[in-house]
Amino acid sequence: MPAKPTNDAHEGTGSGVPAEAVTPLIRGIAVLRELTESNGTLSLSALERATGLARSTVDRITATLARMDHVRVDGRDVHLAPRLMELGNAYLSALRLPALLSARADALADELDESVSLAVADRDGIRFIHQATRRRAMSLSFRIGDLLPAERTAPGPLFATEWTDTDWRHWRDRRAADPRDLSFTAVPPRKYGADARDDEAFVSRTEEAAANGFALDDQLIEPGLVAVSVPVRSSHEGDRRIACVASVVSHTSRHTAHDLRTTLLPRLRSAVTEMERELHRTPPPEPGPPPSNLALWTGASKQQLGRDFIESLARGLTVLTAFGDGRPELTLTEVAQATGLARATARRALITYEHLGLVTTPSPRTFTLTPRVLSLGFPPLSRRSLPEIAQPHLSDLTSRIHESTSLAVLSDSGEEIQYTAGVATGRVMSVNITVGTRLPAYATALGRVLLADTQDHERLGLTSIRSQGYALVDEELEEGLRSLAVPVRDRSGRVVAALNAAMHASRHTRRACVTDLLPELTSAATRIESDLHTAGRFTHIPLT
Repeated sequence: MPAKPTNDAHEGTGSGVPAEAVTPLIRGIAVLRELTESNGTLSLSALERATGLARSTVDRITATLARMDHVRVDGRDVHLAPRLMELGNAYLSALRLPALLSARADALADELDESVSLAVADRDGIRFIHQATRRRAMSLSFRIGDLLPAERTAPGPLFATEWTDTDWRHWRDRRAADPRDLSFTAVPPRKYGADARDDEAFVSRTEEAAANGFALDDQLIEPGLVAVSVPVRSSHEGDRRIACVASVVSHTSRHTAHDLRTTLLPRLRSAVTEMERELHRTPPPEPGPPPSNLALWTGASKQQLGRDFIESLARGLTVLTAFGDGRPELTLTEVAQATGLARATARRALITYEHLGLVTTPSPRTFTLTPRVLSLGFPPLSRRSLPEIAQPHLSDLTSRIHESTSLAVLSDSGEEIQYTAGVATGRVMSVNITVGTRLPAYATALGRVLLADTQDHERLGLTSIRSQGYALVDEELEEGLRSLAVPVRDRSGRVVAALNAAMHASRHTRRACVTDLLPELTSAATRIESDLHTAGRFTHIPLT
């Protein structure tokens, strides 16, 4: 396969690094981007090759990122971790569009039974900020944070109607440097390089979009994929620029491009009108108490880990989390106050991010995050399911308590549980229940924890389990089998899964289960919940 191009036009890096830029921060961002474009996992040696960094440098960067819970190192492999999504969450929260518009996009997807997306402009590309997909054998695989070339999409011509001469020149430079779109890993590369006719076609589509107020993608990305897009315009203080673009995406087996225009476009336009009303009538949020001392913890980590911890990288990454809801634009002083960093340190981090295209300056004194922040792990992490999020925590729990652990959810009927993840202990005699197994809910500790959160908890006699926060089932399902379970809650506090440890009754008394094992299970459940809450802030997390 040809090497992926790296050029200033797409990556925002390259020559001309500012003298005040933080080199360890640039290197750390490079590691995160390589992991992102490799779907979240790479070996340490592969990271060394991909980034061109020395192995010792890669080891120190990954050790620092692991300390921040941004990655997980498993032997020689490095995996992105859900906590990294805090960076993308900061951008999406500051942007406000997903919070204001995603419910209407979801409702439109349900009404039309088609996928609906929201995208924003990212220089000469488009980047998704919300996806409402349909569960089909042939379904849309784009993820929140994925970057697509403008010319191969329906939203692209709409955004291009607002491009300046500099923007068009930037686009042409990128096209010349990467004619096959190899730097856009979310789309299939072109079989042959683009030529002048393709450029002319995009200019023509942009002119049509300006005249018609909508744009079509008739199989530009790959055969069979069609889409229609309409701009959602800001109405803040007379500003009618495009805030984002809403798209309905389908397949030619369901709709032709002509069908989308004649059948679905009117409903999309109606939904966009409602979105624009939502933007107009929703006032800016009242700024809450600003964060403070976000980077205070880095000093203690440096003392503990020594040379293996790159404090300038950790401090730099905390700068991104200073932004958020009610804090879309910050001054240097506000960033310094939020992080607890010296102004000079915060300034160098912001200069670095501006060079990398992650921060921009809407005014001489303020900074704001760009959509490119979503390139730091968000696309692969946004499609993680609850079992995938929980699996590392189950492995860690099993290694600590030396007993088999499992995760389960309640079936739609409410009468059974389904095992969705598990780790068996390495014993001659151990509990090893296959993922996918279903058992009667009331007969299991997992099921009782789940049932205790339902409206039937009083009728089922589970009030005490609901109040104490755990269930202990002793040799009821099977002779000699003892099981202890605790709940796992989503961001709203609803119990969505249960975590258990199962063992032979001779290994732990009932009392020992409560005194010794329960704190470990509760701690593991808390860590799973923390990752679930971070990952689920702007994405839908499948439970199975």
